[in-house]
Order: sequence, then C-alpha cells, then structure tokens
Amino acid sequence: MKKFLFADLDDTLFQTFGKCGAHRDIPDALAPAAYYKDGSICSYTTPAQRSFLALLQDGMTMIPTTARDLDGLRRVTLPFDSYAVINYGGVVLEPGGALDQPWLDGMRTAMHAALPGLLALAAHIDNHGARTGYGGRARMIEDFGTPFFLVVKDPDKQAERLAPLEEHVVRPWIADGDRDYFIHRNGNNLAILPKALNKANAVAHITARLKEEHGEIVTFGMGDSRSDARFMAACDYAIIPRGTQLAGITVGAL
Repeated sequence: MKKFLFADLDDTLFQTFGKCGAHRDIPDALAPAAYYKDGSICSYTTPAQRSFLALLQDGMTMIPTTARDLDGLRRVTLPFDSYAVINYGGVVLEPGGALDQPWLDGMRTAMHAALPGLLALAAHIDNHGARTGYGGRARMIEDFGTPFFLVVKDPDKQAERLAPLEEHVVRPWIADGDRDYFIHRNGNNLAILPKALNKANAVAHITARLKEEHGEIVTFGMGDSRSDARFMAACDYAIIPRGTQLAGITVGAL
C-alpha cells in the first residue's frame, strides 16, 4: 500500500538559523534548505531532520503542504516529485509542477468574494498603525493573479507585539458582523485568511485523486502550528515536531 506524507515546510522540516538551538554552535551540523530571493540562506535542516527526510524517501512520497507561494516553494532545496499544496491550500500543483487549473478556478471565485473584506481589514489595520505609531502593516499575499490572505509582521521582529494587534484590532473586526475569516498567528507572523482557504480542503482533494490512481493508500500529516491541525486531522496519522506551537498545545491538553 502506497504511503504519502502531507508535510508543512517552515518550522516543520526546516527552520531559520535563530531557531536551530544548540545546533548553531556545532560545526557542519546545519545544512541549507531554503533561500531568500537574494540568494542568501533562509533556513536550515538539523541532523535529526535530515535523518527523518532520509527515512521518508524510503518508501514514502512527500507532498509539501505550505503557506509558501510558488516562488517560495522553488527556493526550497528538498526533493519533491509529486503533488504540492501552496498558498495555504489556494493552489494545487500536479506532479511535475503543472497547475491544477480547475482547483484554482474554484479557489479564485471564493477568494474574490472574500477580497472586499480583506481590503477593508487591511485599511483598518493600517489606520490603527497610523493612529498609534505601530509600524506593522497589512500585506496582501497574491499568487497566480489571485489575492489569498493578509499577513502582518512586526517590523522589529518583536513577535509579542502582534498579540495586542490580534486581540484589540483584528478579532473585534472579525466578530463585528461575524465575518467569514480566521486568524493564524505563529511567531512573527499574523495571518488573516478567508475560511474558504484551508489546507485541509486541498489535502482532501489530492487524497481523492491519489486513491483513484493507486487504490487504498495510507496518509500522514505533519505540521508545526495550530492551523496545520486541520489538514493533519484529515490524514490517517499525524506527526508533530517537538518544540513547536502544536506540540505545546498538545502537551498542555494532557
């Protein structure tokens, strides 16, 4: 029976240098895994992560399931040769990298319906910054000519300053009128997404196609954050890396 792993990328299979812990002080312990647009190294794998990746390559197919856009995925050096989920599930790529056009057509309709709200929220966030002097600004994430979601990062990389923005600006805006959006905050990243944008939907779509191709299969889901739990729950088994947001939630629930 064929086995497939739907895996988030950042902070799951690799991470930035600052998040590599004690491995930062060990010569040759880290290997580049992703790059910035200027060609400098963005993220690294640890020895344990590389060992895990080697295990995956022995009889399992890995399917990246990420918030990265197409350009961001192309700057990852890990080997992928099957489907891919990018833009939080807004885009599905076929094996070989071709676009799943029917999937994008459906998502594009949903995203354009959500666009007026996202634009209104972006203006609301930026107006708050203008009033208070807070430097974080809302940025629309687009790919394939389609707007998908908003993201705000603290300009000084003080992630804790995103908490009041979430609690006192974004959440009240969503609650006012019960607007159809949800929040994902992890580290220095505050994202606001339409509820129609969901990795789990894309994973279910690909899983159905894989079953048509191969019959019964076994699926695994792996991720680091609260938002990943949705697509991981759609798989037969879930894998959570130690020290992540999702691991902390799991331990806290025990």
